[in-house]
Amino acid sequence: MPGTDLVRLRYALTAFFALDGFVFAGWVVRIPAIKEQTGASSSALGLALLGVSAGAVVTMTLTGRLCRRYGSHLVTVVCAVLLCLSVALPPLTHSAAALGTVLLLFGAAYGGINVAFNSAAVDLVAALRRPVMPSFHAAFSLGGMIGAGLGALVAGSLSPTLHLWGLAAVGLLVTAVAGRSLMRCEPLTPADTGRSARPAPRRPDRRTRALVIVFGLIALCTAYGEGALADWGALHLEEDLGASPGAAAVGYTLFALAMTIGRLTGTTLLERLGRTRTILAGGSTATVGMLLGALAPSLPAALLGYAVTGLGLANLFPVAIERAGALAGAGGVATASTLGYGGMLLGPPAIGFMADWFSLPAALTSVAVLAAVATVIGFATRNARAA
Repeated sequence: MPGTDLVRLRYALTAFFALDGFVFAGWVVRIPAIKEQTGASSSALGLALLGVSAGAVVTMTLTGRLCRRYGSHLVTVVCAVLLCLSVALPPLTHSAAALGTVLLLFGAAYGGINVAFNSAAVDLVAALRRPVMPSFHAAFSLGGMIGAGLGALVAGSLSPTLHLWGLAAVGLLVTAVAGRSLMRCEPLTPADTGRSARPAPRRPDRRTRALVIVFGLIALCTAYGEGALADWGALHLEEDLGASPGAAAVGYTLFALAMTIGRLTGTTLLERLGRTRTILAGGSTATVGMLLGALAPSLPAALLGYAVTGLGLANLFPVAIERAGALAGAGGVATASTLGYGGMLLGPPAIGFMADWFSLPAALTSVAVLAAVATVIGFATRNARAA
C-alpha cells in the first residue's frame, strides 16, 4: 500500500477511536438522568448496566471471525453505525428491563468496534514498522474527555433525549466521513471471502494461544485499575482524606489527563525503550503511583499518586493488544480485548467487596498489585514469539 494510503488509513482509524470514546463518555454522563427517567432503583440500574458488559463481551468473542470473513474496515464502519444509533435508544425507555435490553445492543456495538479497529490498527502498526498503537488509544482518551466535558456542560440545559440524539447525529456524520476514507483503503489483512485461491490461515498453535492469553492478562491488569479509579477514586479522596466533592473530582481528571499525555508520547517512548522496557517502566511506575494514591495521608500526595498511576498505566493496554494481534491476528485482538475489558468490569465490584472486608484504601492497593503483576508478566514474556 502506498505511503499516502497508509497516512489516510491512520487518520481514519484515529477518527474512529476518538468517536468511540466520545460516544461512550457522552452516554456515561447521562446515566443519572436516565436512572431518574426510568425510575429504576440502584440495584435495578446496576443490572441494566450489565447489558453493556454482556453485549460487549459476547460480541468481542465473535468479531475476530467477522473481521477475518469481511475485513476489519467494513466491520468497523458497520459497528460505528450501530453504536451511534443505539446510543439514542436509552432515552426512549421507561423501565430498567427495557433499558437493559437496548444496552445489550449498545454493548454489542461497543465491543465489536473495539475489536475491529484494534485489529486494523495492529495491521497498520506492522505496515508502518513504527509503534504507533498508543496514539490511537490517546485519541480514544481525548474523545472521552471531550464527550464527558460537553456532556457536563449541556446536562443542565438539554434533556437526555436531545443530548443523546445529538450525539448520535454527530457520530453518524463522523462515521460517514471517516468511513468513506476507511473503505477506500484496502485492508492490510485481506478478508477471507471464500473466493480466494490462497490457503486458509492456520489456526494458532497452543503456545501462541497461551501467549495471547498472557498478553490479555496484562490488558486486564491495566483496565482493572482504570475501572477502579473511575468508580472509586473520587470516593476515596472524599471519604478518607476529607476532600470536597470538587477536589475529589479533580483526582480522576488528573488520572485521565496523565493517561492521555502518556499515550500521546507513547510512540516516542516505545521507539526509545522498546515494548518490554516500556511495560516494565509503566508497570513499576503505576505500582508506586497507586501505593501513593491509596495510602498517602494528604490530598496533594494522593492526587500526585493518581497522576503518576495514569502515566504508568497509559501504554500497557495498547502494547498488550498490539502484541496479541501481532501473534494471532484479529482473533488475538478479540481474546486480549475480551480479557482487558473484563478487567475494567471486574475492578469496580472487586474494589467494593474488598472495601467492605478491609477498607477502601487497602482495596485500592489491589490496583498496585495488579500493575506489579503486569510488570512481572512483561518481563517473563520479553522474548515471546509465535511458534
